[in-house]
Amino acid sequence: MKPNEKKALDYHEYPIPGKLSVEASKACATAEELSLAYTPGVAVPVKEIAKNEENAYRYTNKGNLIAVITDGTAVLGLGDVGALAGKPVMEGKGVLFKRFANIDVFDIEVNTKDPDEFIKTVENIAPTFGGINLEDIAAPNCFYIENELKKRLDIPVFHDDQHGTAVIVAAGLINALEIQNKKIEEVKIVFLGAGAAGCSCARLLKKMGAKNISLVDRKGVLNKKRNDLNKYNHDLAVETKSNTFDECIADSDVFIGVSGANLLKKSHLLSMSKNPIIFALANPDPEILPSEAHQIRNDIVMATGRSDFPNQVNNVLGFPFLFRGALDAKATEINDNMLIAASNSLASLTKEKVPQEVLNAYGLKSLSFGPEYIIPKPFDSRLINWVAKAVQDAA
Repeated sequence: MKPNEKKALDYHEYPIPGKLSVEASKACATAEELSLAYTPGVAVPVKEIAKNEENAYRYTNKGNLIAVITDGTAVLGLGDVGALAGKPVMEGKGVLFKRFANIDVFDIEVNTKDPDEFIKTVENIAPTFGGINLEDIAAPNCFYIENELKKRLDIPVFHDDQHGTAVIVAAGLINALEIQNKKIEEVKIVFLGAGAAGCSCARLLKKMGAKNISLVDRKGVLNKKRNDLNKYNHDLAVETKSNTFDECIADSDVFIGVSGANLLKKSHLLSMSKNPIIFALANPDPEILPSEAHQIRNDIVMATGRSDFPNQVNNVLGFPFLFRGALDAKATEINDNMLIAASNSLASLTKEKVPQEVLNAYGLKSLSFGPEYIIPKPFDSRLINWVAKAVQDAA
């Protein structure tokens, strides 16, 4: 076992197993407090909620409680590991919700691969929560599950692998386009990977003004001549003569990879337009390493999904604050306007002077808006005020 693997296991096992615990938010140290916390005092809020369900937001933790729910079919880069094996990731998501937005989480691992059974389970437990965060559910079931739950529930339902990624990608792209002196309405954008993340990113960018977007999957470009597309991606098919990635990437301005390691080759990068933007987001190994990309061309702006390179597209910049804003607004959904507000606020924050606390957290002497800083850092304490407030206002 490698030292880092042992360190990760020890982190999860000691001093007690797991990463989450439940702590009482009210005192229960006297007989009177016990009678208020439970019987007979607890009957009073029960009756109030029975009269009006909105009172649950006054007398319970519903308004600050999120369910992080998975079926374990698409966990990290590990694939279908099963519901229980996905639990460490769901607990980790709970840690991030609490650390960055002071939101409480119950992680729930649903042991079924039947999407309708999964939907029914979530629907039945939904009254407990102020919002639902779907996590690590494979496509195409993730689209169906999210769409159905949005129809059935009156609380926000959010699939972070789709929309969280889209928000951060859009924020980074806004700034990268500004640096490269390009406009979203005019650029040619090519996605390598047409799963949950790729499709959702493309849809959000279209709503923000992008007009020329092509997606490429294992079978080639999503074009309207193909007869194997489904109802979850046919809206992204385009009229094009390009059938392969090699053909599609030529003369493009923006590459967004949500696919696999080392798939963007030197020839691809050289075929792109002047001042290209490269978002190589495959984890742990990107479609092309920054060192290699910068060696091939000196006119690029680049982001990856890794924390050890500049410009990490990290969903923790989004989901805690999206839900914070949605919960504070008592929103019934997280809609496109809220997602766009989050992206714009992240892009704007990047242009502000970086506080010393952020520099200290990352061991940096200086940091300012430019090719190696197009997205804020996760430990920037201003994020909750900027992003959550923008989302709340949009809601």
